[in-house]
Amino acid sequence: MSASPILAGSPAAPLQAAFATRLIAWQRTHGRHDLPWQNTRDPYRIWLSEIMLQQTQVSTVIPYYGKFLARFPDVAALARAPIDEVMALWAGLGYYSRARNLHRCAQAVMERHGGAFPDSPEQLAQLPGIGRSTAAAIASFAFGARATILDGNVKRVLARVFGIEGFPGEKRVENAMWLLAEDLMPGGDASGDDVSAYTQGLMDLGATLCVRGKPDCARCPFASDCVARATGRQRELPAARPKKTVPTRRTWMLVLRDGASVLLERRPPSGIWGGLWSLPEAADEAALSARAHALGAGHGAQALQRLAPITHTFTHFKLDIEPRCADLTGAPPLNGLQACDDETAWVPLARIDDYGVPAPVRKLLDALKGSLI
Repeated sequence: MSASPILAGSPAAPLQAAFATRLIAWQRTHGRHDLPWQNTRDPYRIWLSEIMLQQTQVSTVIPYYGKFLARFPDVAALARAPIDEVMALWAGLGYYSRARNLHRCAQAVMERHGGAFPDSPEQLAQLPGIGRSTAAAIASFAFGARATILDGNVKRVLARVFGIEGFPGEKRVENAMWLLAEDLMPGGDASGDDVSAYTQGLMDLGATLCVRGKPDCARCPFASDCVARATGRQRELPAARPKKTVPTRRTWMLVLRDGASVLLERRPPSGIWGGLWSLPEAADEAALSARAHALGAGHGAQALQRLAPITHTFTHFKLDIEPRCADLTGAPPLNGLQACDDETAWVPLARIDDYGVPAPVRKLLDALKGSLI
């Protein structure tokens, strides 16, 4: 068994040998068994759910999961779909690099593996958008592989039960958690069903009982051994991310209308909202006025109408959006904007659902659509 200085002297150390057995028994009786992606060994469905569940709550994922399966029932259908269609279905789920990697991964499975997901965590981890923990979850649920997971829920369970100090995002702490997670795995003679129940049990425990805010310690199978409970440190473990000042950025967006249609531009493939459709932007009011005039909105600043500002919070910064509205004053310039092309499109507000639009932009356009009804 690998020793970790972070675990030295932990009163929960004797629990390690019995951890898997107790967790599997708890999961089979009290765990979740009716989620849409459970009760299947289909690696496509399991992979899709695991990618969607990254940093996203189950209740948010369920409707998106259903829509994706209805439109893309298998990996081949997803691989051959236009990226715009994938992004449109993903719009609102956030962390949009996941959608781009989802599409790339589906194509890689078709091209490299003949349409069949590989069954080893090592091969799965080489596919776009699949990291070490996600690869282990797919391999465990789809193929019964004996592989370790370590997502946010699992980190919280391990930190509390075994009294692990430090922020789990710190490499030293995360490495110690990986070592512990490997030690806690069921024995080599465990069946594939046991391994799947163990993996699901870790997720279920963190998602239903050992939650971030008010953990339900009385119902936890490890209540009598939990270091955090014994020391009254449930709110302190795991340690929070060290606080940093969250910077604020500011951008100006143009809502250029042609009747009931608005002009959208595709964002660059990388960066925030990469590959999505959004409103034309500028770094300040003057630059936006110039853009508005160039796009046919009349006389610059005089054509712009102020709309209510929007603040959108990302993981590492806040974005203040200053929207301005203008109407097209004549025929659109002869630059291809009247028809859709690869980078710009006049889109009827009634068809916004067909385009992948960031959540705050969608909120703005929904309000605009309501004002025109």
